Amino acid sequence: MKKVYFKTFGCRTNIYDTQIMVQNLKDFEVTQNESKADVVVVNSCTVTNGADTGVRSYINGVNKRGTKVILAGCGAFSKGEDLFKDKKVFGVMGHSEKENINSLLNEKTRFVEMGDLNSLEKTIVGDYLGKSKAFLKIQEGCNFRCSYCIIPYVRGDARSQDEELILEQVRKLAFNGYGEFVLTGTNIGSYGQDKRSSLGNLVKRISKIRGVRRIRLGSIEPIQIDDSFREILGEPWLEKHLHLALQHTSEEMLKLMRRRNNVKRDLELFEELSGFGYALGTDFITGHPGESEELWSEAYATLQKFPLTHIHSFVYSKRDGTPSATMKPEVRGDVAKRRLKDIEALVAQKNHEFRQNNRVPLEILVEEKKDGLFVGSDQFYNKILIESQRDILKEWVTINDYKVKEEGNYAKFQI
Repeated sequence: MKKVYFKTFGCRTNIYDTQIMVQNLKDFEVTQNESKADVVVVNSCTVTNGADTGVRSYINGVNKRGTKVILAGCGAFSKGEDLFKDKKVFGVMGHSEKENINSLLNEKTRFVEMGDLNSLEKTIVGDYLGKSKAFLKIQEGCNFRCSYCIIPYVRGDARSQDEELILEQVRKLAFNGYGEFVLTGTNIGSYGQDKRSSLGNLVKRISKIRGVRRIRLGSIEPIQIDDSFREILGEPWLEKHLHLALQHTSEEMLKLMRRRNNVKRDLELFEELSGFGYALGTDFITGHPGESEELWSEAYATLQKFPLTHIHSFVYSKRDGTPSATMKPEVRGDVAKRRLKDIEALVAQKNHEFRQNNRVPLEILVEEKKDGLFVGSDQFYNKILIESQRDILKEWVTINDYKVKEEGNYAKFQI
């Protein structure tokens, strides 16, 4: 039986999509050893031009070994045609073709099968190779049109997965021993808008399934925190960490970025959620065109007021085909990087203070062992290093006594 290796770039949604493809294989064996693969499926990311470069570089490396390459993922839409014409890939497949992967891998001639941007998979994922937690893609696509973002054009408009199918998948994964569930998608806060439901209602139903211990959520837009979501804020099964996408804290910059959030309302929301004891993360872009020194200073001063503990920050990278790509004036790369370092240092300090001021028992799912120490994440989405004589990999442990250091938490697990 021929062997296939999956190389996954990008977000948690791509991790799920890879598992969908794995689940639909019949004539091929999955290998974790790239060098032994007869074919490599590249589940690509195209969120920035840099992401495209990374995918292209990887494909060039595979080509040097003479291994057949199939391009999947978001990059299939943005760069698939060029890579196919240049004979860098044997085939290109769109998102809607994941469940057809077995027949596509059997193709004897080169192909481009893009499908559509309207469908949702019906495959039930029952396992995740090498993962201690389970990922659930609850929706696909996005109705927002932020000026810097290409994703709606390669994932389509927002559409929600059938609620009963999601629940069936949770039951199967819980039966197979998974206790932590990560809800993912392109824009999960939009879940249910096309089905007379909501993210809050879905999460409540998931929590009632036997074996579900913790539910973790992907990124949500601030304006998507509604009454049904507020109802679950005190529930013990909801991870005490929420990621709310700000992208910026200057009103002028939010307008340029075509964002729907408002700085004043965002700050009020963050303070409300912080009052419930939540660790709070966000996304932030530095160096977007138009970010003058004056606007940056204003944004940084405002960001200091937010009760943040985590940040996914990145320097603006031009994405061809988006409105931001032609905006002026551009910000010098070194300036954007300096601003990035400033906000990362700010939030790292805030995270340390949060851990110092919240000395509560930590509920840990141990995910890996590295350099002789076990590594896990607590309910606040903070990493902890654990010394233990017993093998506690993939176990849930409660840690009462631990050291809070600037770089992270440390503990000795007593049997």
